[in-house]
Amino acid sequence: MRSKCCFCFSLQFGKENYLNEKFFSPTYFDYVIIDEFHHAVANLYMNIIEYFKPRFLLGLTATPERMDGRSIYALCDYNVPYEIGLKDAINKGYLVPFRYFGIYDDTVDYSTIRIVNGRYVSAELEDKLLVERRYDLIYAHYKKHNSIRAMGFCSTRKHAEEMAKQFNKRGTASVAVYSNGDGEYSEDRQAAMEKLEKGVINVVFSVDMFNEGVDICSIDMVMFLRQTESPVVFLQQLGRGLRKSEGKEYLTVLDFIGNYALCGKVPFLLSGQKYDKEVALTGLVEHKLEYPQGCFVNFDLKIIDLFREMATRELGIEDRIVLEYERVKGLTGQDKLSRMEFFTNMDGDVYTLCMNNPKVNPFSDFLGFLDKRGELDEEEKMLVNGIGREFLNTLETTSMTKSYKMPILLAFYNDGSIKMDLTEDDVYKNYKRFYDKGTRWVDLARDKRTRDFKEWDKDRYIKGALRNPIFYLIKSGNGFFAEKEGYLISLNSQLEELAKLQAFAKHMKDIIDYRTADYFRKRYDKNS
Repeated sequence: MRSKCCFCFSLQFGKENYLNEKFFSPTYFDYVIIDEFHHAVANLYMNIIEYFKPRFLLGLTATPERMDGRSIYALCDYNVPYEIGLKDAINKGYLVPFRYFGIYDDTVDYSTIRIVNGRYVSAELEDKLLVERRYDLIYAHYKKHNSIRAMGFCSTRKHAEEMAKQFNKRGTASVAVYSNGDGEYSEDRQAAMEKLEKGVINVVFSVDMFNEGVDICSIDMVMFLRQTESPVVFLQQLGRGLRKSEGKEYLTVLDFIGNYALCGKVPFLLSGQKYDKEVALTGLVEHKLEYPQGCFVNFDLKIIDLFREMATRELGIEDRIVLEYERVKGLTGQDKLSRMEFFTNMDGDVYTLCMNNPKVNPFSDFLGFLDKRGELDEEEKMLVNGIGREFLNTLETTSMTKSYKMPILLAFYNDGSIKMDLTEDDVYKNYKRFYDKGTRWVDLARDKRTRDFKEWDKDRYIKGALRNPIFYLIKSGNGFFAEKEGYLISLNSQLEELAKLQAFAKHMKDIIDYRTADYFRKRYDKNS
């Protein structure tokens, strides 16, 4: 039988009025391929992913982190068949090498700019960036290198407009590109690309319009004219100039570095290595790190000193976690985050800090973390000072060498209407539901005892796969799980009144989602 493959359709296809049996059944397509998969957390993409149940789903992306920082790996349970980083892509010849110049920029004192929700206040930052001395510094270094087609990444619309004005004033044809552009130097994105390609202009100053999805292969220079606020955005912007083009040997990168919070991460981003405070403190980052083949990296001596200074000023672990929480709140526009929202949007280095420091890890007692921040609603306050919090803590910290406990917890959750007692049918149904999603079945296939799971009936599931997780939930569940005649497993009756609270169900589901995603992330990191 010929397979039906859906690989090219309008995003409008994701609207609910098209996702029904009248048009296509959930199992109609055998294969679904989604390009630009980093947009998959958007609603229309999510509708498509959640509706269709293909035999095979493939997502393709050059940027596995969204512009807002949210990881898409959690959507596919960290099932990544192929991944290539910046360093390997250059080493394999897929991208051109870069010649990077870290230029000391003392025209801006970032320590005088307020930080709100983990970001510099835009208006204050703008005022500091728009100074004559900085224009001169940037233009002098631009002229020092022979660029034909350059792109400068700016912080705000006004910043991009002013940079285009200053370059034109100094004799270099330039335009500004930003959403709904209406300034004197603004240009439509497509028109700007064509003019740059034809040599009508030499520089495009952009605000978030060329971070992804745009290819001007002949760009020979990128200029970072704003602070490094996100590792994801930094790498996306660098990638705009790394595409191969006839006659192009390398990309020149001009990075104007000041005393902003994340400046010390730059050399590690270029090398593809994780940030290491001890290496930053040595003042030998240029020599300790290994950059891609054919790449040249040079930092002004004052920047090396700056890296050391910023490393010594680094916040304590708990303060860094709180600052990251505030940053993600600002990023998502939420007044309060769930575990999953924090987990999928947080910086990888901060996540590692959480995992390595259990005493301050918010995911071990998220209700307590929210309580310290004064973010609990009335129902959550009923949970935080009693047995409800203890139960949620048990779910947050229960050991997970496999994912087998999660389907049982989902059965208790029961789509938001908590069940106190589970029958064999309850557990079997949720077990099937959990492992039928994506490639979660791999956990079963890898285990010698369960690798023949596709041939099992309900009785075999109950006697085989479910015996151990149920046993360990009862044994190590702090008395919250119990045996009860006529049922496979039950919740302690002390939880019965709390289980009627909406907040109880909400936090229970959030923990299940987070623990599942965290489990697959750790499995992915281990395999990588």
